Order: sequence, then structure tokens, then C-alpha cells
Amino acid sequence: MWEKINEKFKKYPARIRVAEKMIELGLSLNEDGKIYCGNLKISDKALATAADVDRRAIKSTIEVIQEDEELYNLFSNIIPAGTLLKNIAKNLKLGVIEIEVGSESEGILANTANLITKKGIGIRQAYAEDTELQESPILTIITEEVVSGDLINEFLKIKGVTRVSIY
Repeated sequence: MWEKINEKFKKYPARIRVAEKMIELGLSLNEDGKIYCGNLKISDKALATAADVDRRAIKSTIEVIQEDEELYNLFSNIIPAGTLLKNIAKNLKLGVIEIEVGSESEGILANTANLITKKGIGIRQAYAEDTELQESPILTIITEEVVSGDLINEFLKIKGVTRVSIY
């Protein structure tokens, strides 16, 4: 599907940024031609600011999406992921592990989860940036408790892991 998005918008970098921002933020295109986050309508100005484009790029991107059945099916079915706990983990006494992923990303989540559960620590949440959208995607894992720093070396042994932060 990324090829389709790039093909449709290749001459228009601003439109690509809009489409990528919609996917990143979980924004969908409703049948009324408006953009929503769940049931909250997002203004063209707000999305334009987030994508660092002119508001006209929002309207033209919507038009292109609406004219293409495959793109419309994709963008009309996006749903937001829900609350991400990373920024409030400290307040909730949870741990945060951020793992930067290189070009080899297969199996990193499974191997990381295995290391954590072997230590008897529960996982509350895990989410990863899209390897197609991000140059250096980050896998974020929220744990039931703070994980000790001695696991950093174990995480770094996993193929494809380039950097680890624990806090």
C-alpha cells in the first residue's frame, strides 16, 4: 500500500506528509469528506500545522483519496490506537523500554518480550513505529515495573536492535 500512496502523491511531497501524518496519528477520512480522530472532527488547520503543510494540501489530499477506492478504503478504516502510556508511565510507577530498530526488525518484539517475561515482569503495552515511515523506528514497551539497566546488554544482543533506553 505504501507504493500506492507514494505513486499517487509522488509529485506532491506535502500530500505525502498529510497521508503519513494521518496514519501516524490514527486519523480517518469520513464519508462527509472530513478528517476524524475517532468521533472527534479534526480541523484542516490543525492537521496542516501537524503535517507542516498549507491547508490547501489537506483538501487536495482528501480529494485524491476520495477518488481512489483502494485509498479511500484504507483511510476511511483507520482507527486511533488509544492511550499510549509512555508519557505517564513514571506517574503510574511503570517502566519504559525504548528500542531503536535497524533494518532487520523481524522477531525483535518476540525476543524482547521473552527477555522481560523471563525476569517475571509483566508487559502493559507495546507499540512500534512503522518501519516504512520512520528511518530509525522505535519499539516502546511499557512494563508493570521499572526494568533494571542490566538488561540493556541482553536487548542489544537481539539482531536488529541498535539502541536501548530504559527509564
